[in-house]
Amino acid sequence: MNALVHQLLPERAADALPAADGLDRALRDASPAEVVAAALHTVGREHLAVVSSFGTESAALLKVMADVDPAIPVIFLDTGWLFEETLAYRDTLIATLGLRDVRSIKPLEDTLSQQDPDRELWFSDPDACCRIRKVEPLARALAPFSAWINGRKRFQGGVRAAIAVVEDDGARLKFNPFANVSREQIQAIYATANLPPHPLAALGYLSVGCMPCTSRTSPDEDARAGRWRGRAKTECGIHTARTS
Repeated sequence: MNALVHQLLPERAADALPAADGLDRALRDASPAEVVAAALHTVGREHLAVVSSFGTESAALLKVMADVDPAIPVIFLDTGWLFEETLAYRDTLIATLGLRDVRSIKPLEDTLSQQDPDRELWFSDPDACCRIRKVEPLARALAPFSAWINGRKRFQGGVRAAIAVVEDDGARLKFNPFANVSREQIQAIYATANLPPHPLAALGYLSVGCMPCTSRTSPDEDARAGRWRGRAKTECGIHTARTS
């Protein structure tokens, strides 16, 4: 374990998780790798998960995580509406980075048949669609874990502009290793590690989610402008709802 991580972390009682605000103060200037290592040190591998969409910027976080410990569990939400390119990209990154424990989580078939039998919920009620296809499956997947890691960045704007490096989401610790990195730093990780890009990035999809709610963006738009275009909605809900 990196000695710097031990220096950064606050003291804690045995078998007790430190408070999120104390961890955030200790890690607010730490590198992404140090934040991942600190999360691993704080709760242990069996209690830590990375949540990844395997989207257009996901490889950077997964690379950093794999360099710390490629056996940290990775949760991938297979909503039933993903692009085939995203599913293929998941498999490419698993092989490229040597990820050892990627868990593809799907919504419950009973829930889909009852609440979205015609697969039109994304149009009539996108919040409900995200709830049954993302929020609820993630809550089930995270149930065994004490902490999770995600790839949100402040430069993405909106409600993400002021995220902390470490949060308490109401159920567990939430680590945001890339909170204060720049887009240029992410690009540098891709270049240095020769990471493959998401297949749809070259086609103008700068942020990729489910097919019906994702569109191309123009060079003068924010990267997430293509998500839920034309609606007030900007988040799927997994970062704005309790995860238990």
